[in-house]
This record gives sequence, structure tokens and C-alpha cells, in this order.
Amino acid sequence: MTAVAREAGVGNATLFRRFGTRERLIDAVYTDRVEAHHSLVTACSNDPDPWQGFADYVQCVCARQIADPTFVEVLTMTFPAGAVETRRAEASRGALGLISRAKKAGYLREDFSDRDLTILLLANSGVVRAGGNTASNASRRLVAQTLRAYATPDAPLIPVPDAPPATELYHAMISLVRSRPA
Repeated sequence: MTAVAREAGVGNATLFRRFGTRERLIDAVYTDRVEAHHSLVTACSNDPDPWQGFADYVQCVCARQIADPTFVEVLTMTFPAGAVETRRAEASRGALGLISRAKKAGYLREDFSDRDLTILLLANSGVVRAGGNTASNASRRLVAQTLRAYATPDAPLIPVPDAPPATELYHAMISLVRSRPA
């Protein structure tokens, strides 16, 4: 709480008056993201095509990572007991259900693990970090190619977008290299 108060430029007393507890502060910060993730999982779970539901989920999570790099925190964190944690856990179980449905339909490889999705998010974070004009296009291509790797031969594959122009990729790499600490 002290670090949050310092970052916000207010005193601890102001922060405690506003939120009262650490849990309420966490709820205030993460409710929107957790609800967005829960809604996404619900929508994708309602798709009658298990592969399409899974593919849409992966594509949307990676797109949200581009729009809000902190979005994936709701996928990887466990929050203190409360409303946010309850919804996060529900969404997490729903995401595992998407994986299970796609496997049972014979479209997702049996050796796919939820950890593979984490690996994709790590790779996509590199695309996010490189930023620039290429981030969105490069992310869509990365996700499409990765979904092809996850798919069984019977899965209906999504088209792979064209690669971003070489000059955009070059500038993104230069930007990424220059942003690293010396």
C-alpha cells in the first residue's frame, strides 16, 4: 500500500480512506480486466465449434495484450480472497474448458498444455515490447502460425496474415535493441 500511495502521489492515510483495505484496492484496479477476461471466456465457450472457440480465445487474449500489456496479469496472478479472485478463478477454469473441448473435438493436439498458452503470451510480449507500427500485424501472424502448430491435421485452420514489411520489422528490432539497458 505504501508503494502504491507513493506512486499515486498521495499519503497512506488518503489511500486507506479511499480503499480501506489492500483487497479493495486490488478489486478497484483489476475488476475491469478480470470481468473482460471472464466475458471473453464465456463468449468463446458458447461457440458451438470447439476449435473456433479456442482459436478466438487465443487471438483475443493476444490482441488484448497488444492493447493493454498488463492484461495478462489477470491470467497469471492469484488475488487475495474476494470477488476479483472468484471471477478470475472461474475464467481460468473456463479457459481450461476451452482447451479440453478443442482436444475432445480432435482439433487441438493432445500434447498441448495450458503452459503452451503462457509460452505464446511470453512470445507475444516480445512483439508488444518491440511495439511500433508492426506490433499488431506481427502479433496476428505469430498467433495464426502458433495456432497452426497447436492444431491437429483435421483442424480448420485460420488464414495466416501477411508478414509485416521488412522495413517495419527492422525498425522494431532496432527499437527493441536500443531499449535494453546497457
